Amino acid sequence: MASKKTLSAENLQALGVARLAELLIEMSTGNAAAKRRLRLALAGAQSSGELAQEIRKRLTTIARSRSFVDWQIRRALVEDLETQRRAIVDQVAKADPVEGLELMWRFVGLASSVFERCDDSSGTVIGIFHSACNDLGEIAKVARTDTTKLADKVFQALNENHYGQHDGLIGALSPALGQEGLEHLKRRMVEFAQEPLPKLGSGERQVIGWSAGGPMYVDDHAERWRDSMVRLALEEIADAQGDVDAFIAQQTNKAKMVPKVAAEIAQRLLAAGRAEEALNAIDAIDEDRPGWIPLEWEQTRIEALEALGRTDQAQAFRWDCFQRKLEPTHLRAYLKRLPDFDDVEAEERALSFALTYPSVHQALVLLVSWPALDKAAALVLRRSNELNGDHYEILTPAADALAGKQPLAATILLRVMIDFSLKQSRSSRYRHAARHLAECLSLASAIKDFGEFDQHDAYVARLRAEHGRKSSFWSLVP
Repeated sequence: MASKKTLSAENLQALGVARLAELLIEMSTGNAAAKRRLRLALAGAQSSGELAQEIRKRLTTIARSRSFVDWQIRRALVEDLETQRRAIVDQVAKADPVEGLELMWRFVGLASSVFERCDDSSGTVIGIFHSACNDLGEIAKVARTDTTKLADKVFQALNENHYGQHDGLIGALSPALGQEGLEHLKRRMVEFAQEPLPKLGSGERQVIGWSAGGPMYVDDHAERWRDSMVRLALEEIADAQGDVDAFIAQQTNKAKMVPKVAAEIAQRLLAAGRAEEALNAIDAIDEDRPGWIPLEWEQTRIEALEALGRTDQAQAFRWDCFQRKLEPTHLRAYLKRLPDFDDVEAEERALSFALTYPSVHQALVLLVSWPALDKAAALVLRRSNELNGDHYEILTPAADALAGKQPLAATILLRVMIDFSLKQSRSSRYRHAARHLAECLSLASAIKDFGEFDQHDAYVARLRAEHGRKSSFWSLVP
């Protein structure tokens, strides 16, 4: 049986209404957030209209505020915004969708004033406004507002999207906009893009920064921002209408040569059943050119080949991609499509290939994650001189994975990080280096043969000879 002292709704109800009210007043004293929650609850108990009025007053206060919100008080702002958003969604919009929609538009309109005075390095504040954009889509479907007026609201919001707070708004509202609303929004965007911007004289132009090409002006920045906003909006509208050609029309010839953009075009063509065109869009990119080819481009090309029935070419391309970057996604897909027993031989060939891959660190990541710990250990012992102790994010988990059955390889990885920290005098890492040295001592008893590497005592003696004066390190060593 639960204790009567356990905090539960049943036990608290036993205190009675009067006592609970006294406790709430006492607990909310000096707590502005708690008081706001209580006021919302009281207003909601009267009617959704009263609740809407209370929310409207709070949103006005937030909009007028000018005090800077740093990371220390950001949490209070986040809780306040989330409280207002949830009250709109869960109470006002359910009772009166039209009023809920108006309130949510007012809520998302707060974003610019909030970001002007807020440190949002964590991204939590903008996440609330992105959620609000999704809420708009859900409420608008129920409110059944005029699609032309809704499109005008979207147009206005996107013109104020200087912080990315309204990203995804078209996609969220496209069901409520329908074809009529989307067409109206498209027309407004095209007209906006064609409006001439005022020409300023050289003495009127305001410099906002400097680049390698010289001064950067406010009017140039405004024009670039407008062009980018319109292009992204027209892309979203094209996606909402399922118009692949309209999406492609927004891409410049230069943009089509960017692997990520080519993949986006090809993915849409594939979805439309236009596999040959998808492959052509992908193959416009030279995969051997200098620079990074993203995984999504490679996977999209494979999908296009598969859609065209060119399965042998798709397999060959998977193998080529694996050899180029040791991407495990391609290797697993390649092996999955091989006949029984052939996959075992191919896997051995692939993992052996990794042992000779130019980047020892990339090879180590693959072999540890696969997992192929015996080969990972062989890689470490064979190419220890290529390991860089600065890559602790790779070497530390690898050492942990190898410690159980490959203690010598784990020790070498730990030593590489220790040596780097001491040789580079990275005092901020001395604590970790001391811990790694203790781990080396623990592993030493499990190593029967150190081979060409120093035994533990000899290694410690060398460290003392080379770095004996680094007392801040040695004071941490047990």
